[in-house]
Amino acid sequence: MTACTVIGLGEAGATYAAALTAAGHTVSGFDPVAPSTPAGVSRAATAAEACAGADIVLVLTGAAAARSVAQECLPVLQEGSCYADFTSSSPGVMRELGQLPSKAEFADVAILGPVSALGEKTPLMVSGPGAQALADLLAPLGVDLAITEGEPGAAMAHKLLRSVLMKGLASVVVEAVTAGRAAGLEEWIRAQIAGQLAGDGQAVIDRFLVGTAKHAQRRSKEMQDTASYLADLGVPAEMTAASATALSRMAQETVPTAPALR
Repeated sequence: MTACTVIGLGEAGATYAAALTAAGHTVSGFDPVAPSTPAGVSRAATAAEACAGADIVLVLTGAAAARSVAQECLPVLQEGSCYADFTSSSPGVMRELGQLPSKAEFADVAILGPVSALGEKTPLMVSGPGAQALADLLAPLGVDLAITEGEPGAAMAHKLLRSVLMKGLASVVVEAVTAGRAAGLEEWIRAQIAGQLAGDGQAVIDRFLVGTAKHAQRRSKEMQDTASYLADLGVPAEMTAASATALSRMAQETVPTAPALR
């Protein structure tokens, strides 16, 4: 049985706290605003109090609180304990926090999916000295956890690179479906999106990499026209306008340089 602490008892924190309790671990927690506490979790008055005697601490707050929580909790942790930061802080912040004085081993944890949908089994990537301790705790819960080489910040670097795709793709899909609905063509645009997301992913990547640069000028004008059409529909077009700008930049970068005059 492991003495666990969960800092942040919102949706994600409460999910992990409940799963650890159900697995037989002793769980304490802290959250200054969460309205409820998972059954079996002992809620402390401060973060430092919650961490007293903990073998492993899971921090599931917003990124803005990462520094203050680490500064409060790390000094009270015992030798051989683990401090696992699940916040979406930048790689630089993770490196900084991993260098703070402490007897605990720091782990940088990247959440690679929606905890709201996948619960405690959401895939994780972990780096830093405390990575193995976290893996040993969560593996019996059925967590798909990958340890990546490198110091704290390495896992978050992977997550933020993934976010370029996933958050951007999600925003594009929302914009496209919203526009399709406004035009009375929602089912058609949904089918188009589904078709593009299926098939040989690597081939699609290669096609995008080659074709986008090659046809950037024409596609930039097309996206400008698309943004105007969305405006006519009364639909926000931030992603479309951004695509037009990016394609225009790519077109400028790929313009052949004229031969120097002799």
